[in-house]
Amino acid sequence: MTTWIILDIASFLMVAFLTGVIIPQILLIAFRKQLFDEVDPRKVHQGAVPRLGGIAFFPAILFSLFLVFGFCLQFDAVVINGLMKSSVASMCFICSGVLILYLVGMADDLVGFKYRAKFVAQLVAAALVIAGGVTIDNLHGFLWIHALPMALSMILTALLTVFITNAINLIDGIDGLASGLSSIACAFYGFVFFCAGLYIYSLLAFATMGALLPFFYYNVFGNVKKHTKIFMGDTGALTIGLILSVMSIRLCRIGDDVLDMNPGVAAFAPLLIPCFDVVRVYLRRIAHHRNPFLPDKSHIHHKFLALGMSQRLTMPTIVTVSFVLTALNYWLSRYVNITLLFAMDLLLWTAGNMILTRFIRRREQRTGQELYV
Repeated sequence: MTTWIILDIASFLMVAFLTGVIIPQILLIAFRKQLFDEVDPRKVHQGAVPRLGGIAFFPAILFSLFLVFGFCLQFDAVVINGLMKSSVASMCFICSGVLILYLVGMADDLVGFKYRAKFVAQLVAAALVIAGGVTIDNLHGFLWIHALPMALSMILTALLTVFITNAINLIDGIDGLASGLSSIACAFYGFVFFCAGLYIYSLLAFATMGALLPFFYYNVFGNVKKHTKIFMGDTGALTIGLILSVMSIRLCRIGDDVLDMNPGVAAFAPLLIPCFDVVRVYLRRIAHHRNPFLPDKSHIHHKFLALGMSQRLTMPTIVTVSFVLTALNYWLSRYVNITLLFAMDLLLWTAGNMILTRFIRRREQRTGQELYV
């Protein structure tokens, strides 16, 4: 166990160092080649900001994982050999799926990519994840369902993989929000995987968090005038989204007796805000007769901005709510049925959105402006 703690820390530090070195080079190239995120009425940023930060994520994570695997096999095969046989085959399929979305995201950031083509790529990535044996085979009592038949398991896995990947992509609307929420999720998943003895996946979780934190610094504290600010773009959002979906689905395969909480709650508690938000946004677009796949300004962060809050205040507010909600679900899952707990989460989310909307309408009446479309 001590060895795996050292490996987790080493992997985290290695990826953080590599990402911190690569991002300034991406900034340099982006400004030389004039590769910027276009400003439009839907977006909240101003000035020339590159959106290629996510290019640094996957190479750094992959380098760290391969180096750790190679080092352990070369010098301490006993530590990792058994886990290599059970986990690394799946990891190969997972990395292949991530590579597809990494390349699709890069193409979208550079030249644009139609959402239908991205959806097909996400389905292919989901198929690779399923081929690697990472599927939801148990709902752990959600809607009073436990074991799932193989066909239903594969369909549900594909749907959830695409859904979570898009949820992370769509929540990436203000500085630090997607990376902040994803960092909390990675830290939580890393801790749970470690407690469950799934050390390969804890390694993946902490390596991913190592990629996110340096980016968070440049994204939140970078200065547009000094050319130190960057966005993750679709490259980063799709990469992180697929990795988080894989980790959540893998947690669902843990037995009910392994953790001191319901594995289904552990799998999805850190993703409640982006997942709930994407459902609410899609339903709202449909209700307003809009294309649910075309972007607008109706996400949860847009609501806080409509209240007059700054990006710097909105981001930590939402991230803190996610942290509290995750911790609350972790604690309550020991005592409350998972279906009832989900209903409580949904009720809290709905009530919170209704309260926000009411305050926005009052502010609109005072100012005479339509602040939230």
